[in-house]
Amino acid sequence: MVKLRIKVGPKGQIIIPKIFREAYKIKEGGYAILEPADNGLILRGVESPEDIVAWIRERRKKVEGKIAKLGDLARVDLEEEFE
Repeated sequence: MVKLRIKVGPKGQIIIPKIFREAYKIKEGGYAILEPADNGLILRGVESPEDIVAWIRERRKKVEGKIAKLGDLARVDLEEEFE
């Protein structure tokens, strides 16, 4: 596990090194989640809604035509299918 010692500013601000910001998708003007834990704090990056929508659209393109539609499996006995 990598450990870095960072300085805390007068208002409790810290600077997250660039390598961590990029790895955990923490962007300027974006949001992060800070959670208390038993042995410290947990900081998590949060993806922007635009990034999530772009991922969903990309995923839909990849699986187009490969997903069963509502009612397609109505006559399939899943227990027999998996035996």
